[in-house]
Amino acid sequence: MDSLEAANRALFLVINGTPHSPGWLVALAHICAKELIAVIALLFIALWLTGREQARATVLRACLVAVLALCANLVIRLMWPHPRPFMIGLGYLLFPHSPGPSFPSDHAAFCTAVALTLLAGGLRWSGAVALLVDLAVIWARVFAGMHFPLDMLGAVLVAVLVYAAVVPLWQWRGRAITQAAVTLYRRWFALPIRLNWLRS
Repeated sequence: MDSLEAANRALFLVINGTPHSPGWLVALAHICAKELIAVIALLFIALWLTGREQARATVLRACLVAVLALCANLVIRLMWPHPRPFMIGLGYLLFPHSPGPSFPSDHAAFCTAVALTLLAGGLRWSGAVALLVDLAVIWARVFAGMHFPLDMLGAVLVAVLVYAAVVPLWQWRGRAITQAAVTLYRRWFALPIRLNWLRS
């Protein structure tokens, strides 16, 4: 365990930026670490508005996997509250961040869950975009000093395991969940649907 932690810290120091890092790289890391996750929300909206049942079902499944992955992260952090690098005086924190347990990363678990579900659901282009977002977020949050590399690896593992657990559940109730969600959507947005502003 000590050797794994030593390797984790050593790899962190290789990736972590410094006050001497190029300004453009720090700015890019800030966008990737803080803002890029909004692309996932835009993907969800765009896929839902296509009106295709497969796309809507995959979006709902991705939301379920992501939420359950975040819940699993919370349990893990309560059981094993691993400190962030800046909490132990390691490396540089390039952007302000509150102290707290770092393992696993919520951002990485969320993005990985979405990318994995979209790709497995046959939505290749959307899944590829989500995967690029995921990789950028993983790099940026280590570069910025918010997380260790193992925080990201742990988050990916959580997302994969949660996805595997959701698959049989979705096969059992996925169609009913999708139909219920579409019914609510059509009820809440009945007027813009009638006006052909949105697809039913």
